[in-house]
Amino acid sequence: MRERCLVVSMASCWRHRSLAVGAMLALFAVHGTGARADEPFTLTSANVRAGGAVPNAQVFDQNDCKGGNRSPQLSWRDAPAGTRGFAITMFDEDAPGRGWWHWAVAGIPATVDSLPENASSSGFLHKLGAVEARNDFDTDGYGGPCPPPGKPHRYIITVYALSSADLHLAQGRPALMFDHQIGTAAIGSARLVVNFGR
Repeated sequence: MRERCLVVSMASCWRHRSLAVGAMLALFAVHGTGARADEPFTLTSANVRAGGAVPNAQVFDQNDCKGGNRSPQLSWRDAPAGTRGFAITMFDEDAPGRGWWHWAVAGIPATVDSLPENASSSGFLHKLGAVEARNDFDTDGYGGPCPPPGKPHRYIITVYALSSADLHLAQGRPALMFDHQIGTAAIGSARLVVNFGR
């Protein structure tokens, strides 16, 4: 190959090598997370569906909201290679101001790929060793939708694949702190956007 380089010209050889490196980088861009291009990291739920309305079982249960306040069942698949743990958040991007944190949980082991309905208050997450943030209702764990009357709000439920099993977060810390720490370790995410209005 070296002799041929000298005959054809060094410029031609470097051009071929550059093309090969470019092809490898393009391949890494598609597959760098470890997930196959045709198998993206996905999140589904038995209780809610993308673009659908949140059922009463998942609605908040205080003030003038009379729901069951049960965290939704969630399942995820095809997490990126190198995942060491998972975190989940639920955020209302339509709430006034900076939005409204309904749920943030971290410390879910990498071996887990689903949560049952009501994992937050049933003790399931605690048994996993996971920790939950203080939401914007000023309670620890899940707080369901309860927007003011009017236009429905959008709720973003996100599962994050993390590069670390321990984000050094404690139960009851503010959800915003959880969000920051999750962001520093996230190597992939999948989400569902659901709606609720009164």
